[in-house]
Amino acid sequence: MKRVITVTVINQSGVLNRVTGLLMKRQFNIESITVGHTEQPGISKMTFIVHVEDENKIEQLVKQLSKQIDVIKVNDITDKSIVIRELALIKIVAPPNLRMEINSIVEPFRGSIIDMGKNVVTYQIVGNPEKIDAFIELIQPYGIKELTRTGVTAFVRDAPVKPTAQLSILQ
Repeated sequence: MKRVITVTVINQSGVLNRVTGLLMKRQFNIESITVGHTEQPGISKMTFIVHVEDENKIEQLVKQLSKQIDVIKVNDITDKSIVIRELALIKIVAPPNLRMEINSIVEPFRGSIIDMGKNVVTYQIVGNPEKIDAFIELIQPYGIKELTRTGVTAFVRDAPVKPTAQLSILQ
C-alpha cells in the first residue's frame, strides 16, 4: 500500500541525502518526493510517497527518521484528512485544427496553457495524482511530446470546527 510521509527538517546541506539514504537502506521504494521551504525560515518539509507492504515497517521507518539529527518531525499522514496536490507540465502535439478539441478535454481538468508553438501546446495541470493520471490517459491519443511531474506535496487539513450550542430567544 502507498503511504504519505511528511518529514520536517532543518534546511542544511546533506539532509535530503541522509533521509533518502535511510529509506534506501530499509529498501523502501520512493514513488514520489518533494522538498520545499516552509513558512519558517531555515525549515523545509519533505513529502514522500512510499510503497509499504507491512505496517510494522512503516512504524519502524517513522521512528528511525525521527532519530535523524536534522529531522524535527515525522508524520505518516496517509489515514488522515489531507490536502494532496501535484503539478504536471505536458507538451501535446496540437496542430491548429485540433486545438479546440484538445482544449475541450483540458477544460474540465482546469488546465491552463503555459506555452504555445506552431504544432505544440504546453498545458499545466494541478490536482491529486489520480486527476493527473486521468488527464494523461485522455490526452495520450493526441500525442504527448514531453511530460514532467513535480511529485506529490501534502499536509493535514485543519480540523473542522465543531458546532457550538447556540442560545435561542424562542426557547
